[in-house]
Amino acid sequence: MKNKKDMMRVLRTMEVMIILDTSGKKNGRGAYLCMDKECLLKARKNKGLERSFKMSIPDEIYDRLEKEFEENAHGS
Repeated sequence: MKNKKDMMRVLRTMEVMIILDTSGKKNGRGAYLCMDKECLLKARKNKGLERSFKMSIPDEIYDRLEKEFEENAHGS
């Protein structure tokens, strides 16, 4: 277990969009991943986000999340 502040929040909005919530304060169902890109790749491989959000997540969403994740990791 890690502190939420050490993790990145992935959010499913009311409009059923999957986004990174860098503020950690947006409304919607959230799932937390560690800041390491490997965590996102592992979640993609084992369908962890699909289980958390109870929905199928297209490859395009994962590709966009990877880009956002990289931008946020370098911006920190």
